[in-house]
Amino acid sequence: MAYIDLTTKNFNEVLDNNEIVIIDFWAEWCGPCQKFAPIFEESSEHHSDVVFAKIDTEDQSVIAQHYGVISVPTVMIMRDGIIVINHEGTLTEAAIYELITHVRCLDMDKVREDLDNNEE
Repeated sequence: MAYIDLTTKNFNEVLDNNEIVIIDFWAEWCGPCQKFAPIFEESSEHHSDVVFAKIDTEDQSVIAQHYGVISVPTVMIMRDGIIVINHEGTLTEAAIYELITHVRCLDMDKVREDLDNNEE
């Protein structure tokens, strides 16, 4: 499974209909983004239960600004629509695997409880 391009038109639908979404925020002018792209795509081939998506921060600046992306590449992993990983910089394929494994094991009831407690 390759990645999908997220835009303001499909963003909410993709997040609402998938348990785990890993997003690469990137820009065409970014050298590290270009080097990370094949790693991200290769990882998508090994995790069919995870949606891999890319957001071009130049083209989709509204989404990037909403999520406070100030550096590219930035990788965010969302589970049940909640950001559980926010990483600036590139990752190795092994690191992506480890992060996905970690995210799969999260107790989302506890995550939501912690979020509620932090908002008070």
